[in-house]
Amino acid sequence: MTSAAAAPPSADAALVDLVLDGDQHAFAELVRRYDDRLRGVAFKLLGDRHRMEDAMQEAYVRVFRSLPSFRRDAELGSWLYRIVYNACIDELRRSGRRPVPVDTADVVWDAPSPNAGPDRAVTASDAALRALGALPEDQRATVLLVDGEGFDNVTAAQILGIAPGTVASRLSRARTTMRHALGEDAR
Repeated sequence: MTSAAAAPPSADAALVDLVLDGDQHAFAELVRRYDDRLRGVAFKLLGDRHRMEDAMQEAYVRVFRSLPSFRRDAELGSWLYRIVYNACIDELRRSGRRPVPVDTADVVWDAPSPNAGPDRAVTASDAALRALGALPEDQRATVLLVDGEGFDNVTAAQILGIAPGTVASRLSRARTTMRHALGEDAR
């Protein structure tokens, strides 16, 4: 995972081992370590705090139940993002696949990942947030993971369960749509 929020793989592996040994404090630490970033993505995908809370509760139950089958060939952070993304998609399906437009008053934007270049960073402006909220959910998720969280296309593809080329095409369409919505020249 290329996000700045990632813990060193050895620290994550040690934490997973403790959780699997029954250490409840280790699970709480795992949640604490990733919670802010995961909630941020979930909120920006769903656009509603109550739906985000429902999705996050479901995601953490899935994490707890699935951790024994976690294959360590993937990074823990990427695996967690995948579970949260799936929980958000399930939440959208339950509610008729209608994401609520994101209310800019409720959003707390983290600083963009230092791994994302300035031309790729999602800005915190109201106009950009509205443009992001208007994107279809698949494009919004892709922009959030790559531009907002700083994942590379391959890691974003793993999280989303799609091919890296699909990530690139979704990003291209989303960025063009957002530039148009922001009144910028389509480059």
